[in-house]
Amino acid sequence: MDAKNNLLIDYKVTNCNDVKAMGNMLRRAKSILRTNEFTALYDKGYHTGSEFKMAHDLDINTLVAIPRQTFQAPDPAYNAENFTYIPDGDYYLCPQNQQLTTTGKCHKTEAYSFKRYATKACKSCSAKKLCTKSVRGKGVHRSEFHKYIQHNKERVELNKVLYKRRQAIVEHPYGTIKRQWGFSYIMTKKSQKRASAVVGLMMTAYNLRRIINILGMERFREFLLDRTALFFNKIAVLNRVLAPLWALLRKSQYWNLDKILPVKRLRLIQIPIPGRSF
Repeated sequence: MDAKNNLLIDYKVTNCNDVKAMGNMLRRAKSILRTNEFTALYDKGYHTGSEFKMAHDLDINTLVAIPRQTFQAPDPAYNAENFTYIPDGDYYLCPQNQQLTTTGKCHKTEAYSFKRYATKACKSCSAKKLCTKSVRGKGVHRSEFHKYIQHNKERVELNKVLYKRRQAIVEHPYGTIKRQWGFSYIMTKKSQKRASAVVGLMMTAYNLRRIINILGMERFREFLLDRTALFFNKIAVLNRVLAPLWALLRKSQYWNLDKILPVKRLRLIQIPIPGRSF
């Protein structure tokens, strides 16, 4: 969705969630717009480390809402985001100024790999009950995509006003299509391609309506007349170029098989080569 004119740039009908959708959408948008000089706004459903890396590789800035942490400390002041990472020593400092180190071993999940940071000081720490309920003590996981996630967090913090516009930008077409036009559902029992075609018609109609509202009916009509004239002019030029070929192909004698492929005229030719002949 274009923020300036509220025009739809692209759409895709899928049968899966948004977790792995952002990277592909950015690649398609870059191809359509032929530039990467734009900022993409997404809700927290798209907050995935591997997708942030893909956005980084495409050199596209993203602002994705930060979801609430799944594992919360009894006291929010001891949540993992309040632990400071020290890159030079590859360790974390907790609010009690204790170092959480790692063995260097990478643990793997289905989506990413991570290193675990912990400290033995947890067992005797006076703030343990405020920090964690685990008997083993506090553990901080740092995924392979952490730096990309952190960069997104920094951009969101610096662009709060811009991110607040996301809902107004994105929800505008859905409010128009579903509430004003009454397209509150689509038929999906035929096939995903048919469902995609239906959505495509809705989006095209929405864009046409927006263009008419922006340009006005008279300018839009002039634009269509100009494009139509250009199209038929190109067809006329193409017809003039191909006219000799059409005339040639219409003559039936040129379709005589004996003339196209004169098999009777074929004969073996003797080619003198020392010690061998054909």
